[in-house]
Amino acid sequence: MYSSSEPQPLAIDVSEQRRLDLIAAEAGPAFRDPAFAENKTLPIHRWVPWVAGFSSGFVQDCLSAFLPLEGSEPKLVLDPFAGVGTTLVTAATAGHDAVGFEINPWAALASRAKSCSLNVDASELFELIAHYTDASKTDFREAEGSVPEGFISRIPFFSPMVESQVFGFLAYLRTIENQTLADLFRTAFGSVMVSFSNYTYEPSLSTRPGAGKPLIYDADVHGTVRRKLLSMLADIQTVQLEAHLQRAPDTKVHWLNFMQAADVMDRGSADVVVTSPPYLNNYHYIRSTRPHLYWLGLLSERKDFHILEEANIGKYWQTVRGKEQIVLEFGDRRLEDIIAQIRETRTDKGVYGGAGWANYVASYFNDSDKFLASLSYVMRPGAVAVIVVGNSIIQGHEIRVDDVLMRLGPANGFTPMRIEMLRTKRVGASITKSTVRRGDESPASLYESAVILRRDL
Repeated sequence: MYSSSEPQPLAIDVSEQRRLDLIAAEAGPAFRDPAFAENKTLPIHRWVPWVAGFSSGFVQDCLSAFLPLEGSEPKLVLDPFAGVGTTLVTAATAGHDAVGFEINPWAALASRAKSCSLNVDASELFELIAHYTDASKTDFREAEGSVPEGFISRIPFFSPMVESQVFGFLAYLRTIENQTLADLFRTAFGSVMVSFSNYTYEPSLSTRPGAGKPLIYDADVHGTVRRKLLSMLADIQTVQLEAHLQRAPDTKVHWLNFMQAADVMDRGSADVVVTSPPYLNNYHYIRSTRPHLYWLGLLSERKDFHILEEANIGKYWQTVRGKEQIVLEFGDRRLEDIIAQIRETRTDKGVYGGAGWANYVASYFNDSDKFLASLSYVMRPGAVAVIVVGNSIIQGHEIRVDDVLMRLGPANGFTPMRIEMLRTKRVGASITKSTVRRGDESPASLYESAVILRRDL
């Protein structure tokens, strides 16, 4: 595997590289709008609400542009940060094999359920839904239980009349022996559970009273889950009918940090990569899915939650802000200068000022370097990676993540191809306006771009 443990000078002139990239982009592929919102109307993709990601149309464009067409052997599409499976579902629907990595157990579950749904026996799923419909009116309508150990909330997550029905569903779930169908049921429940809880997304998880909304004292839990399952069944039938697949695609979702990819993937096995790592914006994906993790039995102890935080690329500001000064593990004078400027911003605020945020930025890019090393190991020579990232504004300092990844490419076995600008306006007021994050007001605006790297031959 390529190692980035030794500092290496990176000589690419990014300002000139950006100019050349923009010129090259005029002759390159035109990607569709990557906004995740498109997925809300597409079969299977729309099953699980998610706060980030890209559209299925964008993935289709990437596969069309960079997936080799020669030969009859199945092609392998890789997403190291699978999220809820947009890349994997799009690849499988097109008949390609796919593999994804995801450290968030709830996202990994949803990604696995969605990407494997093309191989589900629709009639068997229909019969199970019918059985659940009857059972939810009798033996499994309500049940006794206790709040999952390790789950703590400011107010009761479910009101008592709702909670008894939730325990009824979970009791029924334990009777399903077919793991694939059980995953579909768990995904259905997880996708709707917040809707009958006393919490809401605004966009981060918060109490309903805190968002000016009333508590939910009662709700038809089983009816809500049943309607979701029927909608999922209809999507499966639609996609299976329209896909016309000659073979069942092989899809795998590893609940694993991608830095460990060499343990489960062969060297040089991926034909194309389409992915989007967590942005440098400190959005706490793990914390926002705590109810799903505990109520679906994906986590059992609080220490497991902290392990996931440490596994996230860049960790989180909350996990690294109080540590000793974190330095870059590779040579990049421009980035070092920006980090030094951040560290000297608002020094009177302690870890809440520049020092804590400088640690977060350094940690993020150290992990980014390791990510590229792992990526280089599993990609075949000549394969292309499309990495969607956004710039960030921290303590009033703009950080162009795409430029940094382009500079990191050569040291990890990649030839930088270009940066493709995707959106010049991006929502992110919490980064630019927050008094915790901003320092001085920045004139920069947020954007998204695709960093396109080719694995060296």
